[in-house]
Amino acid sequence: MTKIWYVEDDGQIACMVKEYLEERDCQVMVYDRPEAVREAFEAEKIPDLLILDWNIPGGSGMELCRWIRARWRELPVIFLTVRGDTRDIVNGLGGGADDYMTKPFELEVLYSRILALLRRTGGSPGQILVCGEIRLDRSRMEVWSGGRKVPVSQTEYQILLLLMENIGRTVTRQSLLEQVWDSNGSYVNDNTLTVAVKRLREKLGHPACFRTVRSFGYRMEM
Repeated sequence: MTKIWYVEDDGQIACMVKEYLEERDCQVMVYDRPEAVREAFEAEKIPDLLILDWNIPGGSGMELCRWIRARWRELPVIFLTVRGDTRDIVNGLGGGADDYMTKPFELEVLYSRILALLRRTGGSPGQILVCGEIRLDRSRMEVWSGGRKVPVSQTEYQILLLLMENIGRTVTRQSLLEQVWDSNGSYVNDNTLTVAVKRLREKLGHPACFRTVRSFGYRMEM
């Protein structure tokens, strides 16, 4: 599920975009003021993509875009605004946005722009797996927790990948042993899995969504 933040003070437009994107398996959080977005970022929460209006109460979309770009250079940003003058478009793209759309707009076109931008940045839907504060990028084989990149071993990555691919379902210990170790032609005892999971949990900061199903296996819960 692709996590999108939308900065828009027009409730009707925000609701329309949110409903449309959520029907397409996106998770959309709407903010109507720049300070709320800054607080979310400073809490080390990072979306997969940001949609940004230019004219917003309490500041401007351009100022917010520059603030974000100075801290997160690779975060995809799309301006969605009524300001359609050539100078505005040039300034918006020059200020750090990756794409620029003017209102009125077609929802289908916006979604197509989102998909295209995520493909270019390596974050196409299906490549980013999210559970709580944990983000796993399959295209880059990277793991993030609480906004920080987490260094994991190949074994730890494979364990987490299997759990993230089965969010809401229990993955048995036997299944993990077979898929992580036996597929590589290695035989290990049950204690090896216990130790690997313990280390992975510690690296992730003991997230609440990472659950143990006693005497059976593990599961990730939203």
